Amino acid sequence: MLRNETASWGALAKGLHWTIALLVFVQIALGFLAVGWRLSPAKLDLYVWHKSTGMLILALMVARVAWRLADPAPAAPAGLPPLHRRAAWAIHFLLYVALVMMPVTGWVVASASNVPFRIFWLMPLPAIVPPDKAVQAIASRVHLALFVVLAVLLAAHIAAALRHHFVLHDGVLARMLPRRTAPS
Repeated sequence: MLRNETASWGALAKGLHWTIALLVFVQIALGFLAVGWRLSPAKLDLYVWHKSTGMLILALMVARVAWRLADPAPAAPAGLPPLHRRAAWAIHFLLYVALVMMPVTGWVVASASNVPFRIFWLMPLPAIVPPDKAVQAIASRVHLALFVVLAVLLAAHIAAALRHHFVLHDGVLARMLPRRTAPS
């Protein structure tokens, strides 16, 4: 099913979730590699991959937010305490904010640095701020701070999913996993 069901996420929500999750972990690796690499053409290529992947994550997050608004989330498991419901809502909301703001701040850094950029070497990305070293420095610090926030939120999200699966056995993780078909 494309749409969410009462007890499970639909195929589109699952696809967006796992695609974005994979891209985020690729993005983290690309960011660390790009920062740590010596100045060379390879370093510039790593930054192109990093920035391009960031723009892809931004586009997918816009689609994900739109789909989330159009297709209600499955109901929380029965018996989940209200505090846990609020915490889950808050973490998901903050994850969405961080996953949108990370690429936006990266876009500001790229624009303020006045270095032309083409997404995956194909499509030019327009500047959203004029060249400005001070803006670049501030946006870089915000980008790094958002990375730290995102890392904490991801750790909390993954820990909660694993707790639901291995401790509470309430099916929260299973309903985001692809359906498995019975062996024939």
